[in-house]
Parts: sequence; C-alpha cells; structure tokens
Amino acid sequence: MDNETDSRRDGNWAQPYELVSGQTQHHRLGHVRLWVTLLDKEWQVRSETRAPETDPVGWTESIGHQLPHENVSLQRFIREGDSSTITFIPAVANLPTVIRPYHPLTIPGGARCTIYVGTVVWMKVCAGKNQTLLTEVPLAVPSLTWVGRNTMEGELCYSSSSFGRLLLEAVPKRPWRAVTPVTIINRQAEPLLLERFSLPTPILSLHQNERGQLWTPGVVVEVATDMNSASLHVDEGLLTAAGPCTQVAPAREKVARGRLVRAFDRVFG
Repeated sequence: MDNETDSRRDGNWAQPYELVSGQTQHHRLGHVRLWVTLLDKEWQVRSETRAPETDPVGWTESIGHQLPHENVSLQRFIREGDSSTITFIPAVANLPTVIRPYHPLTIPGGARCTIYVGTVVWMKVCAGKNQTLLTEVPLAVPSLTWVGRNTMEGELCYSSSSFGRLLLEAVPKRPWRAVTPVTIINRQAEPLLLERFSLPTPILSLHQNERGQLWTPGVVVEVATDMNSASLHVDEGLLTAAGPCTQVAPAREKVARGRLVRAFDRVFG
C-alpha cells in the first residue's frame, strides 16, 4: 500500500496540479484510470479503460507514489525545463457523432422539439505553464460508423446511442460527458421520423459551469422540405439553464461554410 500523503479529491478540468519528481497523480474518471508521473527528465502517462461493471458518477484524483501494474500501457515524454505542473483540458470528439435514439422519435409536421444529448469528451494531458500537449485520452471507447450516400461518398463518424431525452433534468451530468441541446424544427407538413442524426461535434466549443458540468452551444437543425434539405447552425450562446460558464476548450475545427454545407447533407445520415 502506498504511503500516500494525500486523500482522494474531486478532479477538476483546467486546474494546474503541481507535482514533485517521483510523484504520481492517479485519476479515476468514469471507466478510465490514468496515472501521470513526474521524473527528473520526463513525464510518464499510463492509462487503461476498464469494463463497465457499475455506472460511475464522479471524478477523483490523488497524488502519491503508487504505480499501476506493469501491464498498463505507458507513454513517455521529455520534460521541458523544470516544468512541474500538469493540467487536464477537455476536448470534444474529433469526428462528428451519430446519435441513435434507442427508440425513434416522431416530430409532427410544423412542430419542433429539443433533445438533450450527452457526448463523450477526450482528456488532453498538458504539461507546464504553456500547457504543452503530451497526449489525449478518450474517456470512453468510441464506436465508429460510416455516414454517407454510399461507400465512396460520406465520412467516418463516431456512433453513440441515446435515450433522446426531452427533459434536461433527466440528463445525467458526468464530468466526462458534454451536454448539447439539439433543437429540431420540422417545417414540413408531414411528420419527421428521427432515427438518427449527425452531431458536428468538432465545431463545438466546451464550457464548464460552476458545478463542473461541461456544456456546448446548442445546435439547431431545420427541415424545410425533406431531410436532404436540412439546414444546421450552432448557437452563439449557451443554454440559460447551464448557468454561468467559462470556456475551457475551443472547437477543434473552425466553423467554415464548406464544412457546414457538408454537414447539412448528412445531418440525418
């Protein structure tokens, strides 16, 4: 047993942690376990994803001298100067995320609805005052899927099943998931059957409220005549219910007209 001089504390995004040479910081975040070790000349990062046995809800960290089993994968990085701080920055997925409600949802003609979607984030491990990126770790194992008209035209996306919750209060708030309100407006006369849609996660910024929850700006999808004509835009602000927030990470990709046009074509796969 490690003679840790610490006790487990809540982990926090964008907070610099100070280590001394020989110390290891251990994180328990969802199903991910992460160890960051500072040595005289290098940083070491170890991580593993454990099979879900329970539904974890929190993020804790501790600083001590205990390392995991040698089978846990190890990455090594040169330590620049005498930097001894480590910071963890969240990041949205680097590919669009296809959301599949467990049960399809029908939106009547002329109606609208807002679905609250939680998507997994990546943990960027950054060293020093300049927050030099060492590595980034997905905080859940993402599944991949292909979205497009055929095998030649389309794009690779992550796939995520969702309860398609319509009540914000029903959405679990986890430190490793970001909440995005998705408003779908059906301007057609006919009902719209929502079986899946593509959320352009790389163009969403991340924001943290006072309770440590992660939020992105809302996304609005409008269907005027048919699914192929759907338009999409990202809100400039955040949902009022999120409360006061601080941006903790920019979008991975800048919103460019061409990128959005491509997203329009594939909003509903």
